[in-house]
Amino acid sequence: MAVDCGVFVDWSQMGDVSHDVAPGKTEYKDLKELKQHARSGQWAKNHSQRSAVYQQLLKALPCRTVTPDAAVYRDIVGNSNSKRNPSAYPLPEFVDGAPVPCYCLKTESVGSVHAVISCIAGQFPDISYCPSLPAVTALLLHWSADEAQCFESVSRMLACNEPGRRLLDQTFLAYQSACMTFGDLVHKYCPSAHKLMVATATDVLEVYSDWQRWVLGDLPFSFAARVMDVYLVEGYKVLYRVALAILKFYRKQRSAAAGSALTKQDSAAVRSDIQAFVQNIGKSVTPERLLEKAFSIRLFSRKEITLLQLANEKSLQQRGITVKQKRQNVQLAVNADNFSSEIVSAKEIRDIWSWIPERYALCQPQLLFTTSTHGCSLNRFYSHCEGYEPTLMLIRTTDGEVCGAFLSTDWEERKRGGNKLSFFGTGECFVFKMKPEMERYEWVVIKHPELTGANDNGGPQALEKPATEPSQLSPFLSARHFNLNSRNTSMFMAGNIDSIIIGGGEGNALYIDSELNHGRTERCLTFDNPPLCAESFQIALLEVWGFKDAMAS
Repeated sequence: MAVDCGVFVDWSQMGDVSHDVAPGKTEYKDLKELKQHARSGQWAKNHSQRSAVYQQLLKALPCRTVTPDAAVYRDIVGNSNSKRNPSAYPLPEFVDGAPVPCYCLKTESVGSVHAVISCIAGQFPDISYCPSLPAVTALLLHWSADEAQCFESVSRMLACNEPGRRLLDQTFLAYQSACMTFGDLVHKYCPSAHKLMVATATDVLEVYSDWQRWVLGDLPFSFAARVMDVYLVEGYKVLYRVALAILKFYRKQRSAAAGSALTKQDSAAVRSDIQAFVQNIGKSVTPERLLEKAFSIRLFSRKEITLLQLANEKSLQQRGITVKQKRQNVQLAVNADNFSSEIVSAKEIRDIWSWIPERYALCQPQLLFTTSTHGCSLNRFYSHCEGYEPTLMLIRTTDGEVCGAFLSTDWEERKRGGNKLSFFGTGECFVFKMKPEMERYEWVVIKHPELTGANDNGGPQALEKPATEPSQLSPFLSARHFNLNSRNTSMFMAGNIDSIIIGGGEGNALYIDSELNHGRTERCLTFDNPPLCAESFQIALLEVWGFKDAMAS
């Protein structure tokens, strides 16, 4: 147990947190009880107890054989608890200018955070990008007896080598793919907030790139400490949960303040607005309410999120984005100068682009097939679309209605069933309508996880161990990862010489005949959609778009 923990703390800012009482329970054998105590704030009022629990959790982390400990720090830096000059220990470049949060520390304790991070930089030469490190170090200093103990705690988090578990991103590739993964999760779990971002920010992806800073940096100390409780117990997924909850609360406040008057702003202005909201979140939300909201979100299993993270990393690697560089603005990829469709405008394709998975938002749209040029032939449709994954289908009916589908899988996959019509694809497929009104319909399992087996957080339970090599990736949201109660809920796409079908189970979201002339649309179980246009329709024009530089897996 830590002794004299709190030497770095400005106790005048700590409210009713106790410094002197006995720590109480600090060792847990029942993991369920540990998780319950972490989520409920059992240690929030007792500084000594929280310190002792943290030390137990950090010592239990499986780490690399050679992991620097407190003795290493004392040998290199010494272990003075007196005032250190931060300028004598400049922060390394890999924190990317992230400041040290005050977090109710004494003013002079900032120098200690600098000293710890400076030593970390020397002992972990492989770290190339870790902007969350100043916040994590400042938090752990709170519950450390001295700088050396804080150094050891941070070192163990960085050196954790438990398979499938990571605590801190240490490369730009890992950090950027986490930002993309967060964007994908926002699409699926915070659609109203995502609509707000699309309506107000010029570059939504740039806004989402701040998500880690909201949680580790911008949140006030009382909130950040409660997040750290569950983060050390349950891992990285907690950060996604809390950031999604923050975005939900921000949307609620922003929508109430703006009413219907939402105007497009520079992304920097939106980022500043969210940062100010997070920094002052205590005015409208308690730490308990934030965590309650975070854990009410029925996220995918850790396995599915790992698959998505790896898929995003693979996409970045294929484009050579492994070190920090300016992220391509998705709106520039589909601007009016280089985009020409006979069905949708550049603005409308940007709206569709905001729905697609982040790893494909890096790509530019590429017209593969259009009935106006290639004719109304299903064979020509297949010949132009095979070899591309994913694809976007757009349909305009003779009545002027517009609908379509994002299709995750190469149409060549249909050949595995021979001449038999068989379904394939993944849960990343979705259908949508654009005119007369715009709406997207995703895989029903995303919004109704009760249709599948559930894990202890209420999300879908994956059945297989996650793949560890990008080349071995099983597809994200593949139906075989889930305990589905009915195959009808995973009928994504199918095709043969007679027709193409999108969505199945008691109907088809889209059915198109071999002449690409007539179609029908009805409610289907896979997407739980209403008819996307008139139930029986005649096609005026059909286009299929690919994603330039996207590679079929």
